[in-house]
Amino acid sequence: MDNRISTDRRRRPTPIVSRYILWGRRKGFRRQADHRRGGYVDRYHPGLLFFLILISGLNILDSSFTMMILEYGGREVNPIVEAAMHLWGDGFWIWKFAIVSAGLVILCLHSKYRMAKAAIGSLSLLYCGVVSYQILLLSALH
Repeated sequence: MDNRISTDRRRRPTPIVSRYILWGRRKGFRRQADHRRGGYVDRYHPGLLFFLILISGLNILDSSFTMMILEYGGREVNPIVEAAMHLWGDGFWIWKFAIVSAGLVILCLHSKYRMAKAAIGSLSLLYCGVVSYQILLLSALH
């Protein structure tokens, strides 16, 4: 009765990176238990791309505004970024961009897990707050 020729992919969960990432069709989960548990998919929601680009863009703005504030005599309060600034000078933003981008790739791959969703939302809000604060500082300095 069953005329299937290919093997059923649902017997095993989708791996974090699979050969179906370019032409696969799995965008989500059919069962509620799978939704709650999380897992990996072949394709990602376009809304996720919006948040990842938002975080990346705000990261670039954060680096640019930080350099501008430092030129006005400000001080970096993040000790990790301050150490990178001492190590690499004005090129610290390349280091920062690479680290944040690698983290965003990891969050994208794990985006169907609740913790990753929470981290993406939290990072978006955090960067919005930091960049807003930096804009206020820069407007007060002018």
